[in-house]
Amino acid sequence: MAESAISVKDVKIQYRMLNKMSLLKAIMNPKRFQKTEYFEAVKGVSFEVEKGKILGIVGRNGSGKSTLLRAIAGIFSPDEGSIDLHGHSISLLSIGVGFQTALTGRENIYLSGMLLGFDKAQIDEKLDEIIEFSELGKFIDRPVKTYSSGMYSKLAFSITAILETEIMLIDEVLSVGDAKFRKKSFDKMKSLIDNKDRTVIIVSHNSDTLKSLCDNILWIHDGEMKMLGTTEEVLPKYNEFMS
Repeated sequence: MAESAISVKDVKIQYRMLNKMSLLKAIMNPKRFQKTEYFEAVKGVSFEVEKGKILGIVGRNGSGKSTLLRAIAGIFSPDEGSIDLHGHSISLLSIGVGFQTALTGRENIYLSGMLLGFDKAQIDEKLDEIIEFSELGKFIDRPVKTYSSGMYSKLAFSITAILETEIMLIDEVLSVGDAKFRKKSFDKMKSLIDNKDRTVIIVSHNSDTLKSLCDNILWIHDGEMKMLGTTEEVLPKYNEFMS
């Protein structure tokens, strides 16, 4: 029987939405100000990912893909349901997540590495390789808040790719950066995936990337699972739907 790396069962995730109103109206009508509305971003999604498999997640913008990925990464807990990583280490590669922008790139390497469970000695051993792969040069000692989105993605990818975890979650980062770095990132990702003990979930709008890398595809539509199957089964139907 295949070993599960990720088990997601009946996961529901809601966002609280506060009504906007002026300060005067809030004072005059406090009960109305306290009223909240809820948006259900993920609606009872369930799936399993076997150890060593690569799952792609597709869906139009706002369908709940990134929300689900962040819940799997442990950034927040689902309102209902459960997520079990079966004791595996995990990393999330996503633009806008994980860096302290006031710190330098070098300092964020240590911070990110420690959050992934690595000690200083292990990070020291990989530091030069991370910096070299990132191609940031002298910018590695400048605050991350001065980085472009491409530089940010280069550093984020380099940390996750070199400090290897058992589960990797990737949110659109392979499509960011210059063409040369995208090619290098794609090649590095393929080499990581060749390790049959590593499990990967990729959120992407790039059909070529998904077709090249993924064993299975999960299609989410308006927070619900619309289809789950092999890449050959799901991707053509999804592309037809989107066209």
